[in-house]
Amino acid sequence: MAEKTPLLVIGDALLDRDLTGSADRLAPDAPVPVVSECAERVRPGGAALTAYLAARDGRDVTLVAGVGDDPASRELRRLLEPWLTLIPLPLTGALPEKTRVLAQDSPVVRLDRGGGRAREATAEARAAIRDAPAVLVSDYGRGAAAVLRDVLAERPPLVWDPHPRGGPPVPGTRLVTPAEKEAHGFAAREDGPSQGLRAAAHDAAALVRQWRAAAVAVTLGARGALLSYGEHPLLVPAPASHRGDSCGAGDRFAATAAGLLADGTLVGEAVEGAVGAATAFVAAGGAGALPRADSRPTAPPPDTDDPYALAARVRAAHGTVVAAGGCFDLLHAGHVGLLQAARRLGDCLVVCVNSDASVRRRKGDGRPVNPLADRVRVLRALACVDAVAVFDEDTPERLLADLRPDVWVKGGDYAGADLPEAELLQEWGGQAVLLPYLDGRSSTALMARAAEGVR
Repeated sequence: MAEKTPLLVIGDALLDRDLTGSADRLAPDAPVPVVSECAERVRPGGAALTAYLAARDGRDVTLVAGVGDDPASRELRRLLEPWLTLIPLPLTGALPEKTRVLAQDSPVVRLDRGGGRAREATAEARAAIRDAPAVLVSDYGRGAAAVLRDVLAERPPLVWDPHPRGGPPVPGTRLVTPAEKEAHGFAAREDGPSQGLRAAAHDAAALVRQWRAAAVAVTLGARGALLSYGEHPLLVPAPASHRGDSCGAGDRFAATAAGLLADGTLVGEAVEGAVGAATAFVAAGGAGALPRADSRPTAPPPDTDDPYALAARVRAAHGTVVAAGGCFDLLHAGHVGLLQAARRLGDCLVVCVNSDASVRRRKGDGRPVNPLADRVRVLRALACVDAVAVFDEDTPERLLADLRPDVWVKGGDYAGADLPEAELLQEWGGQAVLLPYLDGRSSTALMARAAEGVR
């Protein structure tokens, strides 16, 4: 694996606290919930969260931010020390703290204190910017980006994540990542739509011109992101919709996009990767579900693309592993219906797909129409598919013996035929099942109809 490009993050650091408990009654003296049995978790916030997330990706990260010697600053230093290099800017006042009170994991109230601002630039910070291979600015409007603006203008950053209290990005920034409401406020247009995709497209185009940025990606929450270079926008939809805690999702988006751009990825691909990362971040519980920052993990994070690791985790949690197989050469409604039904049978779905050579042996010359990489990418894009495994044999018995799913699913077009995998699954207590198949749908039939149309 290629080494990841180091990243310099510049911005305003916060200290975030979550007080999480339960609430089943109202206070006798006011109509407010009583949150009891609160557990406290402390984590980096603001630009410090962005830098921390990039460091957790296995990247060498340096953070330039206003940090003092007050209790909150000392706590933040302790949390960040195992993960990244901190270059502090002089701070006026105490480090800002943001405290959320949650009941049943839903926010009840937020308490803010500490009004510290970065006072001035330092020679060390300026030198770090000039020497950095890649720069991300996370501007929460507390002075860090402002005091370093002149040197940032010399080498425009890869990514600028703006917030309502901050200033505009320096001209020439490669990608600016405002949220939908932020983009509308920054654009300050009196004409045109005020909400929806059309409004986001108008705002993004206006901001490309107003900020003289190479591109603007307006983040749309569960809908994904809208990428604009000034004209026709590209909508990058989220791979799935989740109702988890969205706190920190924007920081996750910016950190991922900056890392991908630093490693040489094109802007569109970086936005696509950032949307996927932010979606997974929310699904996992957001910033409140992050592992504790004050100790390094003893093992690397699990590979979500590894079907065997996924199956092991699901089994360890006493869940049900479901697998389904096929060539999936031309993905059609029959395939999608089958896979959606299969996913509802358990806690994860692994799709076992034939390699190109395996398809050719089964289907003949000219197949597959779509190469393996394309077939795998399409399958992974389905919300019902958790992982994809490839086998090169004519049948998947060897793969199944390693994966050991609890349920093996085949389409109803196998009804009345022998399932060679059924006996194998009995060895570990698994079950092979048939699911109804949409009548008349098949890749072969689709290609035949296409060929007739050509003639």
